Amino acid sequence: MIGYITIGTNDLEKSGKYYDELFSVIGAGRIMADDHIILWAKNPGDAMFSVITPHDGQKATVGNGTMPAILVDSLATIKKLHAKALSLGATDEGEPDPRGDTFFFGYVRDPDGNKMAFYSMQE
Repeated sequence: MIGYITIGTNDLEKSGKYYDELFSVIGAGRIMADDHIILWAKNPGDAMFSVITPHDGQKATVGNGTMPAILVDSLATIKKLHAKALSLGATDEGEPDPRGDTFFFGYVRDPDGNKMAFYSMQE
């Protein structure tokens, strides 16, 4: 149902490098990039994730309550992504753990302060 998620950045080059490295863990790569936006996906037609410099020229800010969630295959992958994000300069917002009986989550904030969840419904 979701086509893409876009979060703002004030440093497109830095964000691009961060997400290139982070998404390499799950086999996703850039599918489009210009001087304003970068999009990543695993396969053509999949949901996409993007970072963008605001079109209005104003400073990008973190949305309070905004949080993209990246679906992965297992708790082990969540742990890999969480650790990779931290090694790339993200901050911890919640260690990878079960949340309820069937959901597993890990949370980080990227170098721009955007909150992100990695989740799976399989251990």
